[in-house]
Amino acid sequence: MHFDRCFCMHQPVFGSDFAIADLVRAFSNMANWPQLALLLRPLPPASGDLSDFRDTDPLLEAHRGIGTASARKTFGNVIISVLGAGILGLPFAFKVSGWAVTSAAITFCGCVSYYSMMLLIKCRIRLANQEQYQISALGDFGHYTYGSIGREVVDITQMISQIGCCVSYLLFIGQNLSSIFIGRTQSCVFIFCLLPFQVFLAWVRSLAALAPFSIFADVCNVLAMAIVFKDDIDGSLRFDKVKPYTNLSGTFFGVGVALYCFEGMAMTLSLEASMKKPHKFGKVLGLAFGLIGLLYISFGFAGYLAYGEQTHDIITLNLPNEWTTVAVKISLCIALFFTFPVMMHPVYDIFERKLGMTDWYQKSVSKSPKLRELLSRSLRGLVVLIIGFVAVLVPGFGVFISLVGSTVCALLALVLPAIFHIHIFKDDLGLLEKLVDMFLIVCGIAFAIYGTYDSFVDIFGSYWQ
Repeated sequence: MHFDRCFCMHQPVFGSDFAIADLVRAFSNMANWPQLALLLRPLPPASGDLSDFRDTDPLLEAHRGIGTASARKTFGNVIISVLGAGILGLPFAFKVSGWAVTSAAITFCGCVSYYSMMLLIKCRIRLANQEQYQISALGDFGHYTYGSIGREVVDITQMISQIGCCVSYLLFIGQNLSSIFIGRTQSCVFIFCLLPFQVFLAWVRSLAALAPFSIFADVCNVLAMAIVFKDDIDGSLRFDKVKPYTNLSGTFFGVGVALYCFEGMAMTLSLEASMKKPHKFGKVLGLAFGLIGLLYISFGFAGYLAYGEQTHDIITLNLPNEWTTVAVKISLCIALFFTFPVMMHPVYDIFERKLGMTDWYQKSVSKSPKLRELLSRSLRGLVVLIIGFVAVLVPGFGVFISLVGSTVCALLALVLPAIFHIHIFKDDLGLLEKLVDMFLIVCGIAFAIYGTYDSFVDIFGSYWQ
């Protein structure tokens, strides 16, 4: 799971908590899990005071300039924010793209993501110092540069990223459970069985009790990686059976997966603002990305070496059904099951905020607490069912995360930060900085177009085979 993809939404109209606030509160106070009955609390009026429904949290205080997180804690938060289930699809990317190409793609995407994150920090400092314009989320950059349309574009891009991540979770859970019990072809059965429970979790109004499961998912990722490494050592490694390069289509596939694994733009501002010494954020982020990049390359290469052309799109599907691997698979599925509503929380906020702005809602619904609650729960349930239907239609985990990486992750990591940088600094940019920004914009758009086309060809091609 990626905490980075849970971004802040403003003015919730159905009473849902501040998404990032709950996540950071879960980091700092994981032991105090509220009872589920308290989570399903009554909603405030649409135009009422929400202050009673928001707890004070370190991150919101950090935006006011009193961050308390140490460099070590921030380093750990960056690792947790970026490292997610996507890493289990990296060995398959090595198979499709070749080990040399995927290693280069991981290195390139890590460097570009780091550069883009630092651009966002520079832009926020510039606006705060010179124009007294406070930035707390990516949508604020969009609003500053292009008004309400800019905010809408950024919010929709992040929303699609969130939904794509949740679809990949359902795919992961369905394929792993079916590999344990009845075979991979029946993964849709498990996905449909999960949906009623996800609808119930969608009605939960606080994330504090659910966010720790995302940390549990990262622990399970580590266990899965340890088992794969152990399997590599126990088995025979055939270097002559792996390819450094496959073809152009495979190259775009590898870059898409790498962008998906490094996506973390939305949490950049919050992580930096939460630090006691924010001027050290660049060094902390660089060290964390360096470690993550080495881990990605070594794990992906090791998995590819172990299974060669038999590597599945989720590496856990290659593991034998021994009790240790079965336990890891089930633990991952449980963790991602509870991570799903955490990731969907800001998506619900977007839909509810948009619906709350309509004249129909203001005239017919806003004055009735029961109607507001009924509409909120119905909307959330419908969104979950649609996502489940999409997950059933997607042919595989690997090709889908490549599609997400090729589209919204490319826009978030390459295009949007460069556009914000050019617009905010304008004539103060040097020639080299302008060229780099233009390079990111052109490459990001070109890759998004071709990568999306190539991913759709793979997706639809699988139905004809």
